Amino acid sequence: MLRAESEVPVRMRRVAVVAPEPALRETLVRIAEAGCVEIDLAVDGGPSVRRGPAASRLQRLRAGPGPAVLSAAPPDLDALEREGRADLLAGEAQLEERLGGAVRHGAVAALAGWCPEAEMEATAARIAGAGGALVPLPTPRGVDPPTLLTGAAEGPPDRRPRTVRRSFTPLVTTYGTVPYADLDPTLPAGIAYVVMFGLMFGDAGHGLLLLALALVLRAGRPRRAAALRPLWPFVAAAGLASALAGLAYGEFFGPTGVLPVLWLAPLDEPTRLLTAAVGLGAVLLALAYGAGIVNRLREGGPAAALYATSGVAGAAVYLGLTALAGSVWLGQAVYGVVGAGVVAVGLAFAGVGVYAGTAGGAGGAVQTGVQLFDAVVRIGSNVVSFARLAAFGLTHAALGAIVWDGTTSSAGRGPAGVAVATLVFCSATPWPSRWRRWWRGCRRCVWSSTSCSPGSSRLRAAPSDPGVRPYSTSRARPVGPGRPRLGRPPDAVR
Repeated sequence: MLRAESEVPVRMRRVAVVAPEPALRETLVRIAEAGCVEIDLAVDGGPSVRRGPAASRLQRLRAGPGPAVLSAAPPDLDALEREGRADLLAGEAQLEERLGGAVRHGAVAALAGWCPEAEMEATAARIAGAGGALVPLPTPRGVDPPTLLTGAAEGPPDRRPRTVRRSFTPLVTTYGTVPYADLDPTLPAGIAYVVMFGLMFGDAGHGLLLLALALVLRAGRPRRAAALRPLWPFVAAAGLASALAGLAYGEFFGPTGVLPVLWLAPLDEPTRLLTAAVGLGAVLLALAYGAGIVNRLREGGPAAALYATSGVAGAAVYLGLTALAGSVWLGQAVYGVVGAGVVAVGLAFAGVGVYAGTAGGAGGAVQTGVQLFDAVVRIGSNVVSFARLAAFGLTHAALGAIVWDGTTSSAGRGPAGVAVATLVFCSATPWPSRWRRWWRGCRRCVWSSTSCSPGSSRLRAAPSDPGVRPYSTSRARPVGPGRPRLGRPPDAVR
């Protein structure tokens, strides 16, 4: 399975593990058994912790890195040192580190950390038996949660990503990981890609070939392309969009005359196609500004949503420029006046937000002006850039017309001409074998990025130690070099 598709981030929640002092060790042992809470360490900003008895004994053993296990009950550290049990001492050392980092008030102790939202209920029930509690906390400003990656096919059935969403996931993960507070753009991005693909490569015959390729991928054939099987819904959707656009264009393996033109013929009405592409881009950008407002609101509150160039201020500038363009297109001066006023208000709010992030003074004013000018230019260039969709559609239609003209002109020259016509037509048609080669190239280009692969470790217990509990880690990507994870003593804290 493709790495970019098989790993998805899990939404994390800030929590506090609270327990009475006598029950704190048992609570942490159960947290370790659950394996889904990362407890803040002293190096993460907590109180300083001195080396405990287990850590001192482990240092005297001078044992190299190795597996660590945790005893269910407090062990005899002297006996473990005499027996050379570095694994048990390592587990106790990591447990001491977390016990020493607890914040205490009277007879109650608390530790802050992170837990996957989907695991909070089960974890709270697990530690309740020991007298502990898992309390949700607000996420602190300026602090990013740790990144936990899990396989797309793992977890309970009701929590697994749907097949369609899984096929669209590489479109988003190729560009980076979506912040936890933001909306999930996977499905909207997939739908936008499919619609744009149909506009660029509208041909009913080619779309049907793509649908056939999707069915082949779904069947796991050929075996060399089995890793692409999860992408079959994306390929099928692209084929369907291409076929529907081909019906609108009247294209079936080119302008063969098999289908009537239901909307427009690209080569006959290129201006209309260009206008439709730019209009589609304007709608997509408006939706993107709406999502940006929600994301800024979630990330930084109302102020961030109001003053950000990707928030309300930027949306106002965009709508104002749209009204100005509409006044020119329709010849209505009132639209231009309203649009200019909206642009001025949007730029004023955006300028306040940009200037607040500068050092102030004349340099900050210059920087603000440059960034506002850049924001206006980017809005125009982004809208106009969607004309490329029509350009691809025109190129595709022109190539199809050239192939069809070559096919028909050769077919009227006897048997040899028919053979040449067949060769020309078949060589210009994207048969499934050629699509498979194209997908292999996409796989090398898109999914060969050096993203951090999930690691795993396992806490093992010797069969001769009936009081030792083994724990295993979940698949997680470390946030930084050497940073422990997921609050499980000992190596399970990854």
